[in-house]
Amino acid sequence: MSKGEHRMDSMKQNVDRSALRFNQISIITIVLIGFILYEPVLPAIVAVVLVTGSFFPRIALFKATYRYILKPLRIMNPDPVEDIPAPHEFAQLLGGIVLGIGVYFLFSGETFIGWTLAWIVVLLAAINLFLGFCVGCFVYYQLGRIGVPGFRRKEGASA
Repeated sequence: MSKGEHRMDSMKQNVDRSALRFNQISIITIVLIGFILYEPVLPAIVAVVLVTGSFFPRIALFKATYRYILKPLRIMNPDPVEDIPAPHEFAQLLGGIVLGIGVYFLFSGETFIGWTLAWIVVLLAAINLFLGFCVGCFVYYQLGRIGVPGFRRKEGASA
């Protein structure tokens, strides 16, 4: 282990997969409703929620809705796993940025580009929700693999 490098398992915490799933369900639902109603304000709200929640996780709206409403009412049950939160937070930020760029295009009159970027975010959230593969997490670990500062290698990855 090199100087300054931390053991990956020391960074692990309990990550509630139900909270992540509700986040994905919220992204998909609200952006699709925005598309159906041709209302770019809805994906704009989602973009703001994702980016804000990435920088201030305690006020992440979708996760707070899960934590304070759905979980106590037992609409969704906790599904905690030992995991590293950083890749999931990065994926959320990346989705928020891509969606934000799409929203910029929507409000600039470039609706094809805007909705295409919104659909990419929906598709990636759906892949994570239904197939359990987080593309943003994959990108996070690839950035760590090539040595980008601030990103960690996936546990068990060879040098």
